[in-house]
Amino acid sequence: METPIIGGDPSAAETPGDLIKDADISSFMADVIEASREVPVIVDFWAPWCGPCKQLTPALESAVKSAKGAVKLVKINVDENQEIAAQMRIQSIPAVYAFKDGQPVDGFMGAVPESQINTFVEGLAGAPLGDQELEAIVEAAQAALDGGDAGQAAQLFAEALQRDREHVVAIAGLAKCQIAGGDLEGATATLALTPPAKEDAPEIVSARAAMELAATPVDEGAVGELSSAVDADPENHQARIDLAIALNAEGRREEALDQLLESIKRDREWNESAARQQMLTFFEAWGMSDEMTIAGRRRLSSLLFS
Repeated sequence: METPIIGGDPSAAETPGDLIKDADISSFMADVIEASREVPVIVDFWAPWCGPCKQLTPALESAVKSAKGAVKLVKINVDENQEIAAQMRIQSIPAVYAFKDGQPVDGFMGAVPESQINTFVEGLAGAPLGDQELEAIVEAAQAALDGGDAGQAAQLFAEALQRDREHVVAIAGLAKCQIAGGDLEGATATLALTPPAKEDAPEIVSARAAMELAATPVDEGAVGELSSAVDADPENHQARIDLAIALNAEGRREEALDQLLESIKRDREWNESAARQQMLTFFEAWGMSDEMTIAGRRRLSSLLFS
């Protein structure tokens, strides 16, 4: 999908170091679309009468300042900029969208805990973690897991946890190794090590989503049976969603996304947006930085904003 053209002069200059600003219809193109080609831009849709906005916006501003230029914040008063709100299909506020390379890539609605806001901003900013030696171990562990060597990855994640028992990346990584090995009880015990203040960390959310998927049994031959059901009735959304789950279990992630996107295209509201919710579970399980997650979010955004 092409980026929505929402007025403004894309050549408008921006003050260096201006991380937080208000924008309107005349500056949206420069402040959001063009600026997001340099660093991610968070757009906060708010209104003076909105109580939750008064709690969310200061927390967003604080998190953006802490990112030290790695991300920017643009605030849009929806009462004064109804055309932008309409084009972005804003139905309730507060609503927050993240733009990168001129496209919406992530977001959330409603007031959320400060920890979740910090995680959201850190994820966009690519904030560094921990000391270098510890992080080298964690990076090696993640590389091993990504390469299919769950055994080696588990040893390295365990070593990292000996150094820092509250390292959420290591906790989530070890849990994913156990999930890959079919040890769901062990993964549950590992995730129980998560400090309460870090339950919303994206890595922990990802591991829990992976647990949810692993706990859903997929019968042998399910893909063929469900494919036949979908071919027989393209409007059978439940069969299409079940097919996506079965395809994902076989590692056919792109095909799984295709099925969910087709369901959303046909009826995005079916069963309380079940296809979209299943897709978000996939994204969480795969991880926010996974290439398939990034591609899937772009395809979803393109479909929803078309």
